[in-house]
Amino acid sequence: MPSFDIVSEIDKHELSNAVDQSNREISTRFDLKGTPAKLELADLTVTVTGEGEFQAKQVIDIFRNKLVKRGLDPNCMDVAEADITGKIAKQSIIIREGIEQALAKKVVKCIKDSKMKVQASIQGDKVRVTGKKRDDLQSAIAVIKEAEFEWPLQFNNFRD
Repeated sequence: MPSFDIVSEIDKHELSNAVDQSNREISTRFDLKGTPAKLELADLTVTVTGEGEFQAKQVIDIFRNKLVKRGLDPNCMDVAEADITGKIAKQSIIIREGIEQALAKKVVKCIKDSKMKVQASIQGDKVRVTGKKRDDLQSAIAVIKEAEFEWPLQFNNFRD
């Protein structure tokens, strides 16, 4: 029986490249040169350091642009509140990966509401969709892409 998985994954190598490119741009930009502005990556958490909250927001905008250029969806970013101590503002960005239970339920409900001849089941941090025909699965992918969920979703493991 044909099936595919709906997942939310981030290419960690591309994420690392986006952080490196952002730091390179920060070091050469006139308004940020000589300031403590920088990005640091640890696992799936990016720490933004800037001289004040305004500069931290500028660094986040640079990072967001680099993510887009590297082919990563900026909706995966969960930006926390700025922690300001003296002149230095630190902000952490958590890169979300995997589908949470609430989002998985929304995806399954969206598929069931479309009245297609496919079945969707939640399996951990992914949703498996199965059907009798390949065309049904492709129309299910189209319905999910139309639905515009708040997290970036990818479709993989397509099997005939």
